[in-house]
Amino acid sequence: QVQLVESGGGLVQAGGSLRLSCVASGRTVSIYAMGWFRQAPGKEREFVSGIRWSGEHTYYADSVKGRFTISKENGKNTVYLQMNSLKPEDTAVYYCAKARGQIARTGSYEYDYWGQGTQVTVSS
Repeated sequence: QVQLVESGGGLVQAGGSLRLSCVASGRTVSIYAMGWFRQAPGKEREFVSGIRWSGEHTYYADSVKGRFTISKENGKNTVYLQMNSLKPEDTAVYYCAKARGQIARTGSYEYDYWGQGTQVTVSS
């Protein structure tokens, strides 16, 4: 079993920043990729960013490239998502997820453990 706990969401004005954290515990996750997804009301869950646990490869959705940065801290089993220049369309529940393999793919079916989500609201 793997437990994922997100934190760091909140309400921010457009142009502002937030940093999300995801702490992984339980079964060893060090050989797996991790990802961030988000889901806005009435929309499907979408891939935001991913990272190989070794950290040498990162991936971003086109909508967040240049604004969001994913990183990890192995010693703390923690993955971060730094979100800058936030826009109202970034408003969603953000989920951390553990990949089934070593590559952070974009499909949600490629992930087998999910956190409970953290709400991010960006006001205009």
